[in-house]
Amino acid sequence: MQQSKYMKWFAVAATIGMVLILLGGALVTKTDSGMGCGRNWPDCNGSLIPKHITTEVLIEFSHRVVTGSVSILIFILSFWSWRKLGHVREVKFLSFMALFFLIAQALIGAAQVLWGQGDFILALHFGISLISFAAVLLLTLIIFEVDQKFNVNSIHIGRRLKIHTIGVTIYSYLVVYTGALVRHTNSSLICPDWPLCHNNSAGLPDNFYEWVQMGHRLAAALIFVWLLFIVIHAVKYYKDQRVLYWGWIIAFILVCLQVIAGMGVVLTRLNIIIALLHTLFISLLFGLLCYMILLISRSDQK
Repeated sequence: MQQSKYMKWFAVAATIGMVLILLGGALVTKTDSGMGCGRNWPDCNGSLIPKHITTEVLIEFSHRVVTGSVSILIFILSFWSWRKLGHVREVKFLSFMALFFLIAQALIGAAQVLWGQGDFILALHFGISLISFAAVLLLTLIIFEVDQKFNVNSIHIGRRLKIHTIGVTIYSYLVVYTGALVRHTNSSLICPDWPLCHNNSAGLPDNFYEWVQMGHRLAAALIFVWLLFIVIHAVKYYKDQRVLYWGWIIAFILVCLQVIAGMGVVLTRLNIIIALLHTLFISLLFGLLCYMILLISRSDQK
């Protein structure tokens, strides 16, 4: 039975909202606006609505408003999906994951404002939000009955592709964490060149910040190579299964865009638009990889 157009539009709104939360959080970090509302939460500088507006206050307060509004959307979507689509085996799990990790990221953000957190803990903030985004995205795909359109219950995924899919998805989360660590340790511009930290002198990093930056670049290079291998495998063996064929091609395109945006962040000295695109591409890639995991759970052993 097709879902109502209202439920579909609601799911789209929740998914777009989660993207805005991810981009807003990245914007807060990249503009150093985390303390725009001072050590106050949920109020801002002692007022429910800030009285004195600065750039930092506007960015931080807007992020809080978006997060609060989207949280309501996701709560309604999760309840609605549970009631209407609870018979679909993944729906209850995804509904729980979407809510749980959205609340978790909000609490970590609040704890940072009220008491402060270490860089390694703060780097988890984006990753936790990303899991919530992936859950909402998969819920939306189920609501739009994408599985039926691609007839995914009849696809066959070989053991090799299954192992690589699970492995690269888990590894992508590590890449996300290293990228978040770069932002939270203020290591984004510690290396002035690309692809090496200093192109005129190859060698090991000289300090902690260079290690963080170059560690992320190495992690990104490895996922690029890994996805290149997977897409070659998919093009060779899965041409007749278009959801796998095109899915992995799109995944490789996204990782290419991610690498280009990462290079652009360095060469433009942290241009905010390019930096946000960098965040967007990795978010979409992780969501797509999670969809590939869902396909594995529904496939037969080839």
